[in-house]
Amino acid sequence: MSEHTESGSGSPDVPDEDVIELATKIFDLARQGEAETLAAYLDAGVPANLTNDRGDTLVMLAAYHGHAEAVTALLARGAEADRANDRGQTPLAGAVFKGEEAVIRALLAGGADPDAGTPSAVDTARMFAKADLLELFGAK
Repeated sequence: MSEHTESGSGSPDVPDEDVIELATKIFDLARQGEAETLAAYLDAGVPANLTNDRGDTLVMLAAYHGHAEAVTALLARGAEADRANDRGQTPLAGAVFKGEEAVIRALLAGGADPDAGTPSAVDTARMFAKADLLELFGAK
């Protein structure tokens, strides 16, 4: 049996090099906003809520890097809009921090909760005195 087809032996918590390489490629696609390619990978079976070693999802990476189309494609394929990373940050709060209005709107359309996460998108909008976003979120 080769190391690439082995199952049930060795350490089940350590993915093989091919899996790591593919995951790295998919995370890069999210950072680059390659919506069509990401959609094809998800349609082929890549988990919509795949996370990296910091708990960042594909949605988080696409949102943080300003790719509304990729965010929409991921959400349409079952990715969670509010999945927080290991630091409690949500994609919506990251988009608020980065000032990515199109991403903010895509996340809200996909069901993102402005009160989720630490700090939440509402808290982040308050920190940066973004009155327009507070209004959009229905916050005061």
